[in-house]
Amino acid sequence: MSIEIRVPSLGESIVDATIVQWLKKPGEQVDRNEPVVELETDKVNVEVPAEQAGVLESISRNEGDTVEVGELLGVILEGAAAEAPEAAEGPAAEPAPQAEAEPAEAEPVAAGARRAGPEARRLAGERSINLDDISGTGPGGRIMPQDVVQFQPPAGEAPAREAAPTAPAPSAPAEIGPNGRGDEREERVRLSRRRQTIARRLVEAQQTAAMLTTFNEVDMTAVMDLRARRRDDFEERHGVRLGYMSFFTKAVVGALKAHPEVNGELDGDELVLKHYYDIGIAVGAEEGLVVPVIRDADRKSFAEIEREIRELAGKVRDKTLDISELMGGTFTITNGGIYGSLLSTPILNTPQVGILGMHKIEERPVVVDGAVVVRPMMYIALSYDHRVVDGQGAVQFLVKIKELIEDPETMLLEG
Repeated sequence: MSIEIRVPSLGESIVDATIVQWLKKPGEQVDRNEPVVELETDKVNVEVPAEQAGVLESISRNEGDTVEVGELLGVILEGAAAEAPEAAEGPAAEPAPQAEAEPAEAEPVAAGARRAGPEARRLAGERSINLDDISGTGPGGRIMPQDVVQFQPPAGEAPAREAAPTAPAPSAPAEIGPNGRGDEREERVRLSRRRQTIARRLVEAQQTAAMLTTFNEVDMTAVMDLRARRRDDFEERHGVRLGYMSFFTKAVVGALKAHPEVNGELDGDELVLKHYYDIGIAVGAEEGLVVPVIRDADRKSFAEIEREIRELAGKVRDKTLDISELMGGTFTITNGGIYGSLLSTPILNTPQVGILGMHKIEERPVVVDGAVVVRPMMYIALSYDHRVVDGQGAVQFLVKIKELIEDPETMLLEG
């Protein structure tokens, strides 16, 4: 019995994905629930598992292809796992799937061919180029057509079958760029699907929102003292370190309760005020920031927030984050300070109308009670949609965060 592998539902508003890599090749055995193919969406990577054990009989789409929800990816021959080794030796067991997945050429080109689509293989054939010699710039190292076009064999190693094509050598000058140099100093890297989405959404945010940023600075002395006094006991009791992010998450919730419009969303001519606090925490990943969401942050303790941030950050690094963990945030916090940023203007994570930027803690001279003292200070920034949030409200929002951070016991007393 054949089992179809189809693109699963990918979550709210996500209708298609890109095939990053096939984790199994046609003819290979597959266990039930074993990942067979990895897909990249606008938000996260998703592994599609096998519904039944068997042998991957064929694949319908190649790495680098864009596929829609419900589209056929391949077929598993159910229950054939034990017979797979014999089937591979038999004359009629495997030819159809292999013909679809790999070009029927000599063994030296098979590995590269598996990483190339039909157009790239065609171009390589026309130019007598061995695909194994090409480093792919597509997802998962996939060889793209432009990789073949731009490939230059090492000096003195002309392609073997170039009887007629020897003339194209004079085309080399076409490789010269506008700066008068050849392209050996330049590299073209195809943007991942996620990076393309990030770029598009950032531009959309600037084009569709009346974005403005206001700044303040926070004296971190009280929080640092509290962490120093409670750190060991906190970690021993809760199994997680007491970081700065839980303090700022709690402070943000307090400020959102005082200024509910910052926790809203513009929908046509209506402002949707959200009386729940799902706070997105920006986490650095290979291909850009990812923003998993802490649900109902107002109901969670410091320890629960720290534990959840650690778990979500681990999932981002391991690429195991579920799409549902990225959806529906009401406000975002991003911490450029961990990279050394002293000051920046964060861009809105639309359709949210506010985002808080944290920055590097740096000792600076400040005036306290008429005396100049050195204190650990942090600049904080609030970018907001001026269509919804007035300047006065934005300034007061940051002042509220400043008050709560500089007197952290207040957050404990006020819950």
